[in-house]
Order: sequence, then structure tokens, then C-alpha cells
Amino acid sequence: MCLAIPGKILEVEGNKAVADFKGLEKEVRIDPLSEDVGEGDYILSHAGFAIASISPEEAKETLDKFDEILGEGREDREVSV
Repeated sequence: MCLAIPGKILEVEGNKAVADFKGLEKEVRIDPLSEDVGEGDYILSHAGFAIASISPEEAKETLDKFDEILGEGREDREVSV
């Protein structure tokens, strides 16, 4: 199972792109994609590879879910080891 993160492409050079993942800019390989992507497009990335192109609406919905999951009860959550 993998967790793919949505990111917005900021620039493309050859088979690589720089994408913004909620303020963190990372380089990703875009050659696994079957469709062309460019500046302003959204992708799903896993382990440094773009695995899908998604709509801005899908990206927002996914990022909102991450915020909901990661933000809910974080301050008072107990973790036992």
C-alpha cells in the first residue's frame, strides 16, 4: 500500500518537475505519466515519482482530507510504545 501526495507543478525540465507539496518544493520524475503535464497542473506523487495527473478539485479534496486526518485531536493524542 502506498500513500500518494498531491502536488502542484511549478516548473518542468525534461523528465523532471519541481512540485509544491503544501509549501514544500520537491523534485519529482514525471516520465512515468502517460499524459503531458506542465506548470500549474496537479499530480499525485509517491517516492519521488508522479504516478497520476489529477484535477485541481481532486487535489483540494485530498489535501483537505489529509488536514482533517492529521489535524484531528493531535494535541491530546496519547501514543504508547
